[in-house]
Amino acid sequence: MSASALIGRQIRLRREQRGMSLATLARRAKIGKATLSGIEAGRGNPTIETLDAVAAALTLPLADLLVPAADAAPIVTRATEWSAEGPQREVLHRLPGSFGLESWRLRMRAGDAFDGVPHATGTVEMLFVASGELVAGPADDQVELGPGDHLVFPGDQPHRYATTSGADVHVVIATARG
Repeated sequence: MSASALIGRQIRLRREQRGMSLATLARRAKIGKATLSGIEAGRGNPTIETLDAVAAALTLPLADLLVPAADAAPIVTRATEWSAEGPQREVLHRLPGSFGLESWRLRMRAGDAFDGVPHATGTVEMLFVASGELVAGPADDQVELGPGDHLVFPGDQPHRYATTSGADVHVVIATARG
């Protein structure tokens, strides 16, 4: 499906969720009804300014129009077997779009360490410790963490995870919207 068709589908979905008619949305966005109809049908090439006006009229961020609707079905990730060697990472889920959101599972054994390279500017890492103890965070500002602890830190600088005990860690990496 083309980008225009995906954006048009999002606009129609959001308009219908709000119980808004095509004419009402066109009037609020200050664009022609025929123009809006064409955009919803996936025809034409709307400018960012036009899409921004539509987003504002729908009272939502522009980025919400640029991302396909999430699948309504639940996504289950079952526990997996891990080998006994070194730290292991597994991406659990990645959301599409301009802002990016990833959910990772990181498992570390006694003595394991993982050095994280800086991500894109604006990246934030959120770390939740399910069990065990570790030291984590920016390379120059490590924090001791235990079961149930949660840490948020800038992921756009060198960072490190290190443990002296077994630890199951769930890491969520979120990048700021562009």
